[in-house]
Amino acid sequence: MDNLRTLEQCQHATRPIVAFASEHPNGEDIAAHSHVRAQLIHTLTGVMTVSCAEGSWIVPTGQAVWMPPEMDHAIRIAGDVSMRTLFVRSDARPALPSACEVIAVSAFLREALVEATAIPLDYATGGRDERVMELILDEIEAAPRLHTHVPLPRDTRLMRLCQSMIADPSAPVTLEALAARVHVSGRTLARMFHRELGMSFGAWLRRMRLLLSLPRLAAGVSVLEVALEHGYDSPSAFTAMFRRELGVSPNRYFKARGKSDG
Repeated sequence: MDNLRTLEQCQHATRPIVAFASEHPNGEDIAAHSHVRAQLIHTLTGVMTVSCAEGSWIVPTGQAVWMPPEMDHAIRIAGDVSMRTLFVRSDARPALPSACEVIAVSAFLREALVEATAIPLDYATGGRDERVMELILDEIEAAPRLHTHVPLPRDTRLMRLCQSMIADPSAPVTLEALAARVHVSGRTLARMFHRELGMSFGAWLRRMRLLLSLPRLAAGVSVLEVALEHGYDSPSAFTAMFRRELGVSPNRYFKARGKSDG
């Protein structure tokens, strides 16, 4: 990989598609910013929370967020994040998304993104490097769009609580205990969740844990281990939640995805 490449160089590269690798420690906040190119933001490790005017997305490994050009966005890092970013000029391909989207990243797309960071910024046209970049765009267009969006609040107190739960999804939490941390009553905090997020505290917590569990399950980790990692006392309780949210058990969900990927 060209260790000397910078974000500025990526923005002004002559080629329409370039890639960038960066490392970010747990707890880092990347302030709101924008780029002249669209981005596909992916992490090999850890979890990112990407926030912009269109909403906020929790993006664990196994997923990526597409960010249109010139859109202000901030990124919160949970766990050490190895970020891989694809920068795409607006004229690279007309069918690419025009709004923020979260996509599933297959093993193939993941490896292609890693490979792209080793391709020179001024790669030759018509050769293998350009074909790799075009193939990545093919994969982005074909990737499943994910609708397990977890809303995040604008209220700073509630945001701090949500971020703490994202950083440690196995920690036992109650509405009353969280309310005490921000010096409000449980009833007031419940109203804040409904007002800011459009759902109850319990519904938000279930959806957040579900989203964070998907890449672990996809990696072959047992349902028991994933259940314990995400605050459930037993695999049966986790499976029941999973079935309520997605309509199938974890095993059936990934078996169906495996068939569609093949």
